[in-house]
Amino acid sequence: MPVLRAAEAFATHGRGVVRHAVSSGRWQRPVRGVYVTHNGPLSPEDRQWVALLACPDGSALAGATALQLHGLTGFEDTRVFVTIPDGGDRPPALAPPLPDLVVHSSVRLGDRDVHPVQRPRRTRIERSLIDLASWSPSDRYGRAAVLAAFQQGLVRAPDVLSAVDRRPTARRVGLVRESVLDAVGGIQSLPEKDFDDLVLLAGLPRPTRQRVVRGTNGRYYLDVEWAPYGVAAEIHGLPHHGVVQWSADLVRANEIVIDGPRLLIFTSYVIRHEPALVLDQLARALRAGGWTGVVRPIPTRVDRWPPPTQRR
Repeated sequence: MPVLRAAEAFATHGRGVVRHAVSSGRWQRPVRGVYVTHNGPLSPEDRQWVALLACPDGSALAGATALQLHGLTGFEDTRVFVTIPDGGDRPPALAPPLPDLVVHSSVRLGDRDVHPVQRPRRTRIERSLIDLASWSPSDRYGRAAVLAAFQQGLVRAPDVLSAVDRRPTARRVGLVRESVLDAVGGIQSLPEKDFDDLVLLAGLPRPTRQRVVRGTNGRYYLDVEWAPYGVAAEIHGLPHHGVVQWSADLVRANEIVIDGPRLLIFTSYVIRHEPALVLDQLARALRAGGWTGVVRPIPTRVDRWPPPTQRR
């Protein structure tokens, strides 16, 4: 390995050899206590090793950095995320042109959360997803990463849910759990029932469900429709589709609107977390079709809606 801690470099090569290699320019020391056994640009892997070895023993690459190593695509980050043992010393500042180092601490860095074999040492993919969601700039970004991990075939729902159970106080764990259930199509996600509750609470006209629409490529089913007003809506539980499924959905949507109603498409995330946006678009579409009713105000927080166990 081209990146070594000082103790390993001295034990393997001898202190004098190491110092001469650095002074002669054949090696480099990008940060105190870490040596790189070449003088060229650091590869992405070199940069990750430097960041990790600058941290205390027991540390692990985490979050977006670990997820990239696990094979997740679409969520790359030039920063290096490392989780160090709780109470461990923070590493010294890394010199340019090394990436920004983002350090978190945790008491949970055993084999259940850190892969015991893979190198460089990294948190398991389930733990990494929870960390990315907790540290991400928005709910949307964290949710998209969880859904992408399922779409790319990298995780199983029981493993992620088990990791969530071990981190009950982590930020956004509720969102991670919800996203897992949406990704696997679990009955607990109930995106269409959430939509029904929203329509009922706001006093919108009650729609009809699952009307058959015939197109050139076969039969399609409308999730909900307000036929008197020429409006329909689709509720998607999994917005992070693969290209093939995404293309098929677009064709299906086109077939519906060619000779049919105006079609609005909502994700379960928007229904649960941005209900005001959903109601605004629904009300404007219905009014364009002749509805003259009034939208009742609703709670702005989804956790104030009736929980699933209390719905009838």
